[in-house]
Amino acid sequence: MPSVPPARHLVRAKDLVDTRYHDPITVADMAKAAGLSRSHFSQQFHRAFGETPHTYLLTRRLERAAALLRNTDRSVADICLAVGLQSIGSFTTSFTHTYGMPPTTYRAQFPDPAKYALIPACVVRAHSRPQHRTFREDTPEPTPLTSEMSDSPPTGDL
Repeated sequence: MPSVPPARHLVRAKDLVDTRYHDPITVADMAKAAGLSRSHFSQQFHRAFGETPHTYLLTRRLERAAALLRNTDRSVADICLAVGLQSIGSFTTSFTHTYGMPPTTYRAQFPDPAKYALIPACVVRAHSRPQHRTFREDTPEPTPLTSEMSDSPPTGDL
């Protein structure tokens, strides 16, 4: 059986970070996903991708935080925790270092997401329909056929 190149093992670690960035992932977890020792993994990862595993994880978290700041009205603290970071101060410092401004300033550059929330057309139609129907759909009336048949004796005309 041919051996798998180390880069493929490293991609497994990147995939782990990309899908579970919000979980408490350590370099040891990433090394385990790659099937390498922690120190060997760190060296190989840096050589293959040009950044340390920790930096890669932090970058993914900050990218997701930036998207949440642009597209939601969630608080900075909530976003910090949602992307897997524990300290709001460290989050603000890292975000400022990466994006050149604090999270609140970054958010202020984008329009309020509530103003531009896209609502599906089917929902708009459902909520814009008249509440009082004009075709007696709300109150069904008894059909004349059933009331006539119960009140009158059988005629025998067939």
